[in-house]
Amino acid sequence: MIRIATPLLLAACLGLPTCAGAAASLAEALQAYEAGRLEEAARDFSALSSQGLPLADYNLAMMHIRGELPKPDLAEAKRLLERAAARRLVRAQLALGQWHEQGLSGKPDLRQAAHWWGLAAAQGSVDGQVQLATAYYLGRGLGKDMSQAAHWYREAAKNGDVGAQYLIASMYEKGLGVERDLRLARYWYDIAARNGDEAAPAKLRELDARLKGA
Repeated sequence: MIRIATPLLLAACLGLPTCAGAAASLAEALQAYEAGRLEEAARDFSALSSQGLPLADYNLAMMHIRGELPKPDLAEAKRLLERAAARRLVRAQLALGQWHEQGLSGKPDLRQAAHWWGLAAAQGSVDGQVQLATAYYLGRGLGKDMSQAAHWYREAAKNGDVGAQYLIASMYEKGLGVERDLRLARYWYDIAARNGDEAAPAKLRELDARLKGA
């Protein structure tokens, strides 16, 4: 079975009038899940889902996808994820991006995957920003657009993604989607190097030599 590599979640239920009670019940459901009491966990998630808790929708969907229920149902999993995503749960949006990229219930649909990456990216998700940037960079589900790729790699880089820091540096170095700027390239290679990217130190040395000779 193709699997979506995302965990079950416990997080704040901001905006819900029954937040305290819902959070407590969600914690109990997760404790049951982690203890292997899957039937109890599913029952609790289902009850919370019927109360409109997006995290419960998400967690119950994950149990369907992982085959942890007596009758796993991918159609129901998708319905739950879409409902949670419509309520702006970023993790559900990312899961739907993976769903369509992998073709979990049929053929892969890269355009739909990019749609969900975009919604997550717009909410500040680093994973969504990287995936959306890559979709634009490769023309994967979207028309190839180096300017948009640079924009979203830069956003992810600002949010601390090391791979994005290296990639936006490379784009500044080569003038891909942005005006060529070796000093900005050096800036981002330096940050990537400080954050542990293995290739960035060599690029820094190379750029330093070029800038000194300029």
